Amino acid sequence: QVQLVESGGGLVQPGDSLRLSCAASGITVSIATMGWYRQAPGKQRELVATMSPGGNTNYADVVKGRFTISRDNAKNMVYLQMNNLAPEDTAVYGCYARRRYTTSGYWGQGTQVTVSS
Repeated sequence: QVQLVESGGGLVQPGDSLRLSCAASGITVSIATMGWYRQAPGKQRELVATMSPGGNTNYADVVKGRFTISRDNAKNMVYLQMNNLAPEDTAVYGCYARRRYTTSGYWGQGTQVTVSS
């Protein structure tokens, strides 16, 4: 059974940085597509960052240049470094995982990130 447990959310001010962590079990992050989604109130869930098994990364335009996804294969964890946060980044952020050669993925419950002065 795949479990994705996020941590690191909180309340920050505009311009601040935050790092989210995702502890994965039941799936090996080094050979899976891993990612981070976010969902703001009243909006659809969107994937903002992904990393392929080969290490290739992709970012949504709204976060490109500010967010960085990374993984620690030894710890089986995935991270999202978020810099220069803005109020529009306020959302629940969660972890995503998809095994190779499959089309459906797994979604973590998420952690709240609030950017407000």
